[in-house]
Amino acid sequence: MMGDRAVAGGRLLIACVIGSSASLAFADDNGASAWQHAPDRTTYAAPRASSAPRIDGVADEAVWKQAPWQPVTHVWLGEPPTAEDFQGRYKVAWHGDRLYLLGEFVDDVLFDAHRDPLVRYWDDDALEVFVDEDFSGGDHQFNHNAFAYHVALDNQSIDVGTDRQPRNYTHHVDSRWRQHGNTITWELAMDVYPDTYVDGADDNRPVTLHAGKVLGLMVAYCDNDASEMRENFVGSEFVPGEDRNRGWIDAGLFGKLTLED
Repeated sequence: MMGDRAVAGGRLLIACVIGSSASLAFADDNGASAWQHAPDRTTYAAPRASSAPRIDGVADEAVWKQAPWQPVTHVWLGEPPTAEDFQGRYKVAWHGDRLYLLGEFVDDVLFDAHRDPLVRYWDDDALEVFVDEDFSGGDHQFNHNAFAYHVALDNQSIDVGTDRQPRNYTHHVDSRWRQHGNTITWELAMDVYPDTYVDGADDNRPVTLHAGKVLGLMVAYCDNDASEMRENFVGSEFVPGEDRNRGWIDAGLFGKLTLED
């Protein structure tokens, strides 16, 4: 998104459940601003898990053997990282009314300098999961047409609210990770909310998931090896144009996620 506690690391394996992205703006026949999905988006079919994956930092459930990998290789900010500095890929599954995402990331240094989860969270190492409940695309900068969850090493999930301020949405996402040698396994499970979500309300309800449902999805990683600002921002979708850090504004860059039986 907008654009440190240091831990030595190696392979970073992340399993998470979901949920910024970008599309193209254009003028319609009346000269009004409109939005559309960018071309050549990733398509992904997520299998249904027979039971909910346990969020414990151990990605050993059977569904992860069924789900295919998708790469995280498009550099949005910074120079292309070396293979030792960063590599990434992810898988997606679903069960009941929650999305699950398993990612595998090579990251030679894990870094989280900002103790306050609402302060410069994009400059710490973080997994970012973008989800658009109805694959509608369009602007989501200061609204909940889509969510862009920045999941930090302290397992807290942050996005920008409708008041244009960062808000803590950790109650949307279960997160746990473990380190095994140079491998970190990080699992997330996530509720999916519609664009009618109201910050601060006590009656928000996640949507009901079902086979055949289509959502927008994009995955990215903020990588910082102990600099003042993040050094790389790498995502799963190609962003056209010069400004590639547009995912937190426009959901039209998200890929297409279909839930399967």
